[in-house]
Amino acid sequence: MPSVDVVDETFLAVPPARVAPIFADPAAWARFWPDLTCEVLADRGLEGMRWTVGGALTGSMEVWLEPMLDGTCVHYFLRADPLGPDGPAPLRGRRAVAEVRRRQRHAKRIAFALKSHLERGRAPGEAP
Repeated sequence: MPSVDVVDETFLAVPPARVAPIFADPAAWARFWPDLTCEVLADRGLEGMRWTVGGALTGSMEVWLEPMLDGTCVHYFLRADPLGPDGPAPLRGRRAVAEVRRRQRHAKRIAFALKSHLERGRAPGEAP
């Protein structure tokens, strides 16, 4: 099991067709995850993306876009380990907990920034 295992979900009051192009853009990957290199494992269109990741961590990452109510539930998964000189070097104890928490906060910052951008000008309760 990877030492960095992050799961997050955030509801955006916009359809998947507005969210999917953002995650399909390679330029966005460098902005969202500057310390990771992403290689597409599966482009799932309106359902999101799957990547293998390298750089600071080695493993897999996924953004799954689930249509929900009048918007999209963005599910985020990161399962990886830091890379040491001889390959993956799992973290232990407090270092693992600290890295997972750091990555969780980062995932939520990305989601809330997208929410703010994509829902801008939309009054609460108003259709997207």
